[in-house]
Amino acid sequence: MAVVGYARVSSVGQKLDVQMEKLKRYGCNKIFEEKVSGTTANRTQLQNCLEYLREGDSLVIAKLDRLARSTFHLTKIVNQLEEKNVDFVVLDQKIDTTTPTGKLLFNMLASIAEFETEIRKERQIEGIEKAKSKGVKFGAKKKLSEEKIEQMILERQSGILVKDLALKYGISIPSVYRLMKK
Repeated sequence: MAVVGYARVSSVGQKLDVQMEKLKRYGCNKIFEEKVSGTTANRTQLQNCLEYLREGDSLVIAKLDRLARSTFHLTKIVNQLEEKNVDFVVLDQKIDTTTPTGKLLFNMLASIAEFETEIRKERQIEGIEKAKSKGVKFGAKKKLSEEKIEQMILERQSGILVKDLALKYGISIPSVYRLMKK
């Protein structure tokens, strides 16, 4: 019976230290770790972890939100674990799905976590709309002014190669073609 840990942070700049310490202190024999967003479906280490688990093992995570991107996804993972007869423990929320109380708490917290994610998305969208209404521009800044674009078009018409224009103006070849269409 292995005690297997899974730790995840959302970005490269974040650290796994706190989660790793908790998992080691709990007694995890093996820990799968990765730095990738929870909303990403392609989490290689999570898949490796789920495949590694065998009947009688325990999957341990520090926090519920480190495992899944939605209640649906979380429930799917827990169902997978139940089919394999693998216990599930969440340290911070003190969830242990081998008990009825643990199962109830798990489902309640999963719903709250998904609700918080949706609220965060709504706030982000509202913030973006507010910024746009104030004239904030999103996306990459223009590399060339209108004058430079006109100059580039004239140079192309005089016979300068597109690849040479791309080098001269520091843009890609497709960008040269796109800007010349304007």
